[in-house]
Amino acid sequence: MAFFVVITAITLFVWGSRGMIIPYTITDTLPLSLEPRYLPYYALRTILRMFFALGLSLLFSFIYASIAAKSKKAEVFLIPILDILQSIPILGFLSITTVGFISLFPGSLLGVECASIFAIFTSQAWNMTFSLYQSFRSVPKELTEVATLYHLSPWRRYWRLEVPYAVPHLLWNTMMSVSAGWFFVVASEAITVSDQTILLPGIGSYIALAAKQQSIEAILYAIVTMFIVILLYDQLLFRPFLAWSNKFKAELTTSGQLPSSWALTMVRRAALFRVFSLFWFKLLNIFDKTFHIFSLKTIELGSRHPQASSVVGKSVTLCFALLGLYVFVYYGIEAYSYIFEKLNFGEVQDVFTLGFFTLLRVVLLCFLATLIWVPIGILIGLNGKLASRLQPWVQFMASFPANLFYPIVVVFIFNNHLNPDIWLSPLMILGTQWYILFNVIGGASSIPFDFQELTKNFHVGGWLLWKRLYLPGVFPAYVTGLITAGGGCWNASIVAEYVSWGDKTLEAHGIGAYIASATAGGDHTRILLGVVVLSLYVIILNRLFWHPLYLFATTRYRLD
Repeated sequence: MAFFVVITAITLFVWGSRGMIIPYTITDTLPLSLEPRYLPYYALRTILRMFFALGLSLLFSFIYASIAAKSKKAEVFLIPILDILQSIPILGFLSITTVGFISLFPGSLLGVECASIFAIFTSQAWNMTFSLYQSFRSVPKELTEVATLYHLSPWRRYWRLEVPYAVPHLLWNTMMSVSAGWFFVVASEAITVSDQTILLPGIGSYIALAAKQQSIEAILYAIVTMFIVILLYDQLLFRPFLAWSNKFKAELTTSGQLPSSWALTMVRRAALFRVFSLFWFKLLNIFDKTFHIFSLKTIELGSRHPQASSVVGKSVTLCFALLGLYVFVYYGIEAYSYIFEKLNFGEVQDVFTLGFFTLLRVVLLCFLATLIWVPIGILIGLNGKLASRLQPWVQFMASFPANLFYPIVVVFIFNNHLNPDIWLSPLMILGTQWYILFNVIGGASSIPFDFQELTKNFHVGGWLLWKRLYLPGVFPAYVTGLITAGGGCWNASIVAEYVSWGDKTLEAHGIGAYIASATAGGDHTRILLGVVVLSLYVIILNRLFWHPLYLFATTRYRLD
């Protein structure tokens, strides 16, 4: 079975990757059909983009979160930059980066594929980065004291304490990030360049074409295909990792409800994987010893010349701060002049008003999602068997692109003459609730079993148990989910406030509809204005509310 799985994975990877590097020019039209027999190939192309983006997201998250968590000076400007990046919608990234990627690979489809992968990356990376940052900041003090007593170098402290402690929470956020990539897969595979829309072969472009042709049958085929794909990568990837990551929980006793996975059992028992793991661990051991020695020499050099190391650290921080300030001021002035050359101040005021309408929807939907999913997430996270049963269904629901609900919503609103400002809002919650649910599940599953046994010994139950253990235990993870949920909801407003089905279009009053309408019309000035206003709202909201709440959560509700 192990041999069959490995050979199949390699074959599919090579077969799907070949289609990404075919010759292509902007004027060419890629063949796309609604026949269901092409769906397995389209699903394969989408999966490859998703996992290329996931690899980039993991690399970015580890580097960015580590620097932000370990350097207070770097944290001052890295976290606000992350707020800005999180607030920029996928359409904003696509409008800026697509031409650059295409120019890197002239005459090849790889440029457009890279633009699509980068767009999926922007829907995955920020959530994972916030998760790692929160975990690195909340490592229990007694564990760091043990690492100090054992004289672990910074390298080994990072890989033997901080990363293992962050693994369970990171894994749930990785699943959420993959689901977020599915949610925006339509926008990432339908790329507009020079007033021409390029539909890359994939499930997202298949859904976009089905919506344009009003094919309910094709939409149903896409739903079935998505469910099969999600079930496969749940069984082959995420469930094995969940079962494996259970050993990293910070607890003295273990719950009897341990997650299991047939794929993990196959990996542990098959001789093929044992040979590979033997080679892999030897390679890791070489890296570990090399960087351990380098880390010790760096510490020794810093202790010998404390003033020099301090000057170097301050100089590097100052250079990055000045560079960031220069980029912010220069491009801020450029954007200001570009916008006001073509638009008047009255329209800018109107866009800020539209942003306020979207803000009201975001706050209301986050509040409703909190009331619904926090208790459900806690119950799922505390029950290992229930979590393993519901996990693929939760991923499936979280992965649903909003476009699949367009036929129902559009027909329902038109037939009943309803107000789009109210009845389009439920589409936005599709990009909100799952961040909260996945983070709460991850936080609840990380509550040490020791604490749960302690509450049983003292006969603590009912509301007191929730007040003293469950809610404080998940609060830091919940706040992380709330921050990323807010960003996800702002992004979801672009596909939820402006809905098309065939020749029918519904538009709500909001900044998302403004950006979507400008994108449909190819109006780059209004796209830029909408992205800037949306980013300002997200940054101000994060600075004034979310991050003070996050600081309170990480200092008040730590395990130690």
